[in-house]
Amino acid sequence: MSALPAVRSALAVCAHPDDESFGLGAVLSTLDEAGSKVSALSFTHGEASTLHAGGGDLATIRAAEMVDAGDVLGLSHVELLDYPDGALSTVALDSLAAHVHHLARMAEADLLLVFDDGGITGHADHQRATDAAMASASRLGLPVLAWALPLRVAARLNREFATSFVGRHHHELDFSIAIDRGRQLEAISRHHSQSTDNPVLWRRLDLLGPAEHLRYLT
Repeated sequence: MSALPAVRSALAVCAHPDDESFGLGAVLSTLDEAGSKVSALSFTHGEASTLHAGGGDLATIRAAEMVDAGDVLGLSHVELLDYPDGALSTVALDSLAAHVHHLARMAEADLLLVFDDGGITGHADHQRATDAAMASASRLGLPVLAWALPLRVAARLNREFATSFVGRHHHELDFSIAIDRGRQLEAISRHHSQSTDNPVLWRRLDLLGPAEHLRYLT
């Protein structure tokens, strides 16, 4: 196991509310506990999700859930934009990158956190968010650190659930860090509409155990 790099301020760039918790939650809380200032950006309100425990307007519900989860993770700022869920690939990359650039400057970020190339789950919105962060990072001169899955975990999930997770060989991973999932699990619970009936999420966390894995994209 290794340690995360010491950073003053990190910005997580995500496609949907809950990405900051379901995917990056343990990494973000670890950074917060190390004294880093952490912020998060979601390009959409997640209104196209097929999961919807409860009822009501999903975009409004998911926005509130992300704010609540951000409090649990110790995020200093949470920003939700209103681009169309499921259609980020139709939005000009320069427009998305401009939002990342603005928020990174505002947060004085010295690190961008994203989902790995391939979007982890194969979701095109996840990949577009990563692409936007990469485009902005080239202008800002910032490193981009991606949350990644070991190949064994991705392959197991794909066999069990017929999913499209993208995994990495061990030599492709730059960090494997020991984590405490306590705050991540609490943040996940705040996303009630998405976590109540989500067996793939719980199986992934079970397979990963008390560790997360990351790789530099820049």
